[in-house]
Amino acid sequence: MNAETLSFDERFGYLLQPKALFGLMMLALLVAAGLFAPWLAPFDPQHQNLMMALTPPQPAGPHLLGTDHVGRDLLSRIIYGARVSLLIAIAVVGFSGIVGVVLGVVSGYFGRWVDSVIQKILEVFWAFPPLLLAIAIVAFLGQGLAIVILALASQRWIPYCRLARAETMTLREREFVVAARSLGAGHIRLLRRHILPNVLPSTIVVATFAMATAIISEAALSFLGLGVPPAIPTWGGMLADARSYISTSWWMALFPGLCIFVTVLGINLLGDVLRARFDPKMKSH
Repeated sequence: MNAETLSFDERFGYLLQPKALFGLMMLALLVAAGLFAPWLAPFDPQHQNLMMALTPPQPAGPHLLGTDHVGRDLLSRIIYGARVSLLIAIAVVGFSGIVGVVLGVVSGYFGRWVDSVIQKILEVFWAFPPLLLAIAIVAFLGQGLAIVILALASQRWIPYCRLARAETMTLREREFVVAARSLGAGHIRLLRRHILPNVLPSTIVVATFAMATAIISEAALSFLGLGVPPAIPTWGGMLADARSYISTSWWMALFPGLCIFVTVLGINLLGDVLRARFDPKMKSH
């Protein structure tokens, strides 16, 4: 059936599944909080009021989710923390996805020594545990938003590369690629018009799950004190602040942790739906 004749349900009906709707809603909330944080946050996330320190949640008061140990409004800090999570997730997924797909396509298409060199580089990075490599990069280069993005993306390009390489090795022998090559199409045209469009659907699935792992990894680095500078509110940093007050001020750890859990859950559920849609192995079952 031609793509132009497909109905809306046939094209996008899978996005109406409960799992997909929940995931899309979580992403929408994350994007809205990140883009409109200055208008949504009731207080300055850095404003301290020691007279209001460790105030419990006030459903009918000014501090809906309570305050932290120096009197900063938790709701405001959570909203601004969503901005950091969104920025880092998009930057890490975008950077690692571009690098991984390009290297994977080049490796799978040209093969021979090009493939050998790229795969040896991949194996070197693959030998390091992801979080430990990120910690080493941040410890060596220092804290900063760009450094955190680089540290988290340093190994996350590998799944894209392996997937793109495997699919490219299959696609380069397909009839439509062989026909285009016989008609005089060059390497760049073959890669751009025939290989990349067929590789991208699978990489979208990988990117969805990568967003969830990037949010968790950023929270882990911030929890360890190796994320973005302390002046920038993050969910992981809020959890680190709550360690000393976990037995007396439960709200300090509950709400940032709940935000991480719900956001990652929604993104993973959306990833499951996309995998069932685009993964040929899932379609065959």
